Amino acid sequence: MTAPDRRPVVTLVVAVLAACVAFQLNASMLSPALVTMARELGTDDATVGLSQTMFFTLAAMFSLFLPRLSDIAGRRRVLLVMLAVMLVGSVVAALAVSVPMLFAGRILQGITGPVVPICLLMLRSEIADPRRYGVVLGLITAVNGGVAGLDALLGGWLATHHGFRSIFWVIAAVTVVALVLVAVWGVESRPSEGARMDWRGVVPLVVAVGALLLAFDEAAALSDASWGLVAGYALLAVVAAVVFWRLQGRTAQPLVAPEDLRRRATWATLGTTLLTMTGVFAVVNGLVASIAQNPTAGFGLGADLTALALLAPYALIGWLVGPFSGRLAPVLGYRTVLRVGLAGSVVATVLLAVVGVHSFPVLVVATLLLGVTYV
Repeated sequence: MTAPDRRPVVTLVVAVLAACVAFQLNASMLSPALVTMARELGTDDATVGLSQTMFFTLAAMFSLFLPRLSDIAGRRRVLLVMLAVMLVGSVVAALAVSVPMLFAGRILQGITGPVVPICLLMLRSEIADPRRYGVVLGLITAVNGGVAGLDALLGGWLATHHGFRSIFWVIAAVTVVALVLVAVWGVESRPSEGARMDWRGVVPLVVAVGALLLAFDEAAALSDASWGLVAGYALLAVVAAVVFWRLQGRTAQPLVAPEDLRRRATWATLGTTLLTMTGVFAVVNGLVASIAQNPTAGFGLGADLTALALLAPYALIGWLVGPFSGRLAPVLGYRTVLRVGLAGSVVATVLLAVVGVHSFPVLVVATLLLGVTYV
C-alpha cells in the first residue's frame, strides 16, 4: 500500500484513539478519586460507588444496540453524537454540587458506552490485513484498560490537590479534542445502509440485560440484599430474554440472527467477555484501589500514591503488551492467546486475594501481572 493510501488509515487511527481515550478516562481516571468524591459531596463510599454502577450499567445497555444502529445510520455520525453526549455529561458532573447531579452526569457519560466497539468496527472496515488490524486492535484494547497509566496517575493527583471536579473538566477537554479529530479525520461507513433498525427487539433485550444487572447489583449487598427483589429482577430478565428470542425469529431484519443465538460460540464469547470484564474491573478499579487507600483494612495510601504505585503501572504495561498480543493472535490463534490470558488472570487474582491483601509488594506485583494477562 502506498503512502497516500496509508495516510487516511493513520489519521483514522489517531481520531478513534482519541475517542477511545476520552471514553476510557470516564472509567479509569475516577478510580483513585472515589474516596475524595465521597468526602467532597458529603456522602459515603457506597453512594459514590453507585454512580460508577450507573455509568457501567448504562454503558452496557447502550452497547447492546448502538453499534448496530451505527451500521445503518453511519458509524462516524453515531460516534460524533456519542462524544457530544459525553461532553455534556462531563460538564454536568464537573458542576455537580450534589449526589443527584453527579448521578445525572455519570448517566449521560454512560450512554456513550459503545465508543470502543464502534471505533473498532470503523477500523475493521478500513484495514484489510489481519496482522495490521491485530496491532491496532491490541492498541485500542490497551487503551480500554487505561491510558498508559497517566489517567489514573493524573486522576489521583487532581483529586488530591484540586478536588474531583477537576477530573471531569479534564475529561471534557479531551472529549472536545476527540470530537474535532473524529469530525475531521473520521471515515464514514454504513455496511447496512438501507436496512431497518429492529427497535422492537431492542426493547426486550435492553430490559433483559438491565434487569439482570440490577439483580446482580442488589445481590452484591449480601446480608442487606432484598432477595425477593433479586428474584423479581431475575424473573423479569428471563421473561424479556424469551420475548427477545421469539421476536428475532419473526423479524425480517433481526437485531441478532436466530442462527447466531443458537451457536455455542456466540454464548461462549459473550460469557467470557462478561465474566472477564466484571472480574478484572471490579478487582483493579474497585478492590485494589480501595484496599490501597483504606487506613484500617488496607495500606492507607493517598489517591495520588495509589495511582502511582498500582493503577498507572497496571495500565502502562497493558499498552506495551496490547499491540504485541494483537500481533501474535492472528499467528498463534485468538483462542489460544485468549486462553493463556484468562489462565494468567485467574492466577493473578488468586494471588491478590490470598497474599496481596496482606502484603503491599505482592499487591503491586499481582496487579502488574493482571495488566499483562488481562489485555
